[in-house]
Amino acid sequence: MAVSKTNDRVGAIETRGIEPVPDSERHGQAGQMFWTWFAANISILGLPLGATLVAFRGLNIWQAALVALVGSFGSFALVGALSMAGKKGGAPALTLSRSVFGQRGNAGPTLITWLSRVGWETITTTTAAYALLALLDTAFGVAQNTVLTLACLLVFIICTLLISGLGHATIMWINKWATVVFGVLNLIVMGFLVATVDWSTVLHTSAGPTTGVIAGIGFIAAGTGIGWANAGADYARYLPRAIPGRRLVVASAFGAGIPLVLLISLGSLLAAGDASLATASDPVAAINAMLPSWMAIPYLIAAFGGLLMSNHLSTYSAGLTMITLGLRVPRALAVALDVVLMFAGGIYFMLIADDFYGPFSTFLTLLAVPISAWIGVIVVDSLRGRDYDSEALMDTTRTSRYWYAGGFHLPAVTGWAAAIVAGLLFTKAATSDTDVWFAGPLSDTWFGVNGLGWAVAMAVGAAVYAVFGPRAGSAARDGGTATPTSLQGAGR
Repeated sequence: MAVSKTNDRVGAIETRGIEPVPDSERHGQAGQMFWTWFAANISILGLPLGATLVAFRGLNIWQAALVALVGSFGSFALVGALSMAGKKGGAPALTLSRSVFGQRGNAGPTLITWLSRVGWETITTTTAAYALLALLDTAFGVAQNTVLTLACLLVFIICTLLISGLGHATIMWINKWATVVFGVLNLIVMGFLVATVDWSTVLHTSAGPTTGVIAGIGFIAAGTGIGWANAGADYARYLPRAIPGRRLVVASAFGAGIPLVLLISLGSLLAAGDASLATASDPVAAINAMLPSWMAIPYLIAAFGGLLMSNHLSTYSAGLTMITLGLRVPRALAVALDVVLMFAGGIYFMLIADDFYGPFSTFLTLLAVPISAWIGVIVVDSLRGRDYDSEALMDTTRTSRYWYAGGFHLPAVTGWAAAIVAGLLFTKAATSDTDVWFAGPLSDTWFGVNGLGWAVAMAVGAAVYAVFGPRAGSAARDGGTATPTSLQGAGR
């Protein structure tokens, strides 16, 4: 806990792990969250998400734009709301979660979160390696082969490690300036992509069903903000507690919403004339083929950089999550261990798997359920005025204020487990009509067909915890009396 704020500076390795940041070391402004989430969402993965709305949901461009607006702004407003806990408690999201689920009960949500982070990193790393391979082919005529594929994976992973390994201050600085650089590059590329749109087809496409709009909002929310909801506090934990919480909500929603609405809407425009983008095994190459040959190099640089911005955030959070799980290593080493798994996942996607986007969509569908269940419990707990005991968060023994019953806070753990079961009942995860990975017994009902299993999980988790959890005003007191290190009066 005696870590000086001087090592939370650009270029220095952040030595703080998951221990809460004391008030004396807090710094920064709410605007940091705008740059953080803008940087995380300027990658080209937004284009195939938008293409899916047209190709698989049958929406027209106006419906797709509405879906993008509601799904991205709404889900990242939730990210901003949940990041208030980081400002209040000064610790990563899953470390703060110990106070809600108990020291042992928190292991389940933490493990799922870590799996989610590794999955996202693998997808991002794979896409970035495709971009680098295409760049080498375009600029130097070097054809793809196994050795070069491995080299491209390693280059991206090393870049990720350099940024996320250094830690919070370096990430915040890079996010701001990289957003400007890669944001401008992406705008230029998008301008040329718009020129390829088949406007006649776009403007004459009839509207899709309302159920398609609802399903689309669920898909976009699950594929964007819901996937980051359990990481918001990781980047807000250094912020002063006096910052109004509403500023975090606004900064997060607009930071992510602006690039996502543009990218998803453009993906929908492109798919209206050619639906192949939605099913491309290599989305980088599919988008590159739509551009003039001389635009390939700027586009591929923008693609690589945008994906790097997203990946270093995910890797940073994954390192913190691994430590919360019990890995007793310095934060930087936890990040290094995480990138080894990222490398293995990239090898699988690029050299073994036959399909890229199918597993991506399936992965989003399944992991959205337990993450949403966790969100439901956490939201109710936060609304009841939870404050955090810094010492108890770090004490994983029976003496901890957050030990509860055998290490489990049963109302939260029960609510989370019940919510997962309920959500999976309505969930279907498939790469095609014939390749069904999982189908719940109620997946053919209205909620299931419209992809709302994650929403059911969130609602059930919130409801169960609201009924059986500590009463309003008692969340701050459960498990014992707060010590002087408890962080109270955060100001929402």
